[in-house]
Amino acid sequence: MESAIVSQGFNQETAHFEHVTIPPGHSFLWRMDDYPWRRTVWNYHPELEIHLIRHSSGLAYVGDHIGGFDAGQLILVGSNLPHNWITPLIGDQTLRDRDIVVQFDADRLRDAAAGFPELADLNDLFQRAVYGLEFTGDVAVKCAAMLEQMGQANGLVALCMLLTLLADLASAKEYRKLASQQFADQFRPGSENERARLQRALDHIQKTFLDGPACADIAAVVDMSESAFSRFFKARTGNTFSDHVSSLRIWTARKMLAETETPITDVCYEAGFKNISNFNRTFLRAAGMSPSQYRKAMRERSIP
Repeated sequence: MESAIVSQGFNQETAHFEHVTIPPGHSFLWRMDDYPWRRTVWNYHPELEIHLIRHSSGLAYVGDHIGGFDAGQLILVGSNLPHNWITPLIGDQTLRDRDIVVQFDADRLRDAAAGFPELADLNDLFQRAVYGLEFTGDVAVKCAAMLEQMGQANGLVALCMLLTLLADLASAKEYRKLASQQFADQFRPGSENERARLQRALDHIQKTFLDGPACADIAAVVDMSESAFSRFFKARTGNTFSDHVSSLRIWTARKMLAETETPITDVCYEAGFKNISNFNRTFLRAAGMSPSQYRKAMRERSIP
């Protein structure tokens, strides 16, 4: 079974360590990205990243968090925390300027606190960012507008805007942590072999989750026994293999229920579930409501 989501998944042939180059004369990088392009892969880097989705929707991966995103989503990604944002596309479609990304070295700000002690107020924000932080409410709207304006600013004005943005995020109350404590504690970029092995596994799951891949099948892809792979995957992502696959299927079902008129029975099978009773039970546990209730709620939300 094919899905537009599948072709936008993890790319095992692209190194997931991103080398961030901050331009000379600047203390941070601001850029606006189309989707897809070469950097939109499952990646990590030592620099912190502020990521704004300007338009479209899709699936966000931040550490072991898998969840939907819509226009306006604002996330602070911590140092070396793997992340990616996938939008299902049709054919050669390109989404122009989907993302605004700001990347900066938190250690430079920590070091600068020796001369500017007020900067130490950001330490708590940087520590919380190891989980990935999604900001909502008024602060997200305010910071999104500031990120748009930063692209037109230079020099001290741009730096002041970054510091103001970070100060707003540091004091914000409307946010949630995305990655689990287990992931934050256990995932640290290890050997190149481990990173490549995890990436190959995630890539293969992303391509096959609608077809019901077995844990043993993925283990074989990365040359591990099923039991060893199961422990490895749980330790490196915080999710069991089955929970990870279930999250991908539930997200697919949510998209179909919200955006199409496909009958619920067909949604069940097209999202990779084998029977309607298991689909209903799993969906209720994940969404807190039945598929039919979810579709009704999404329809009511879209009415002006």
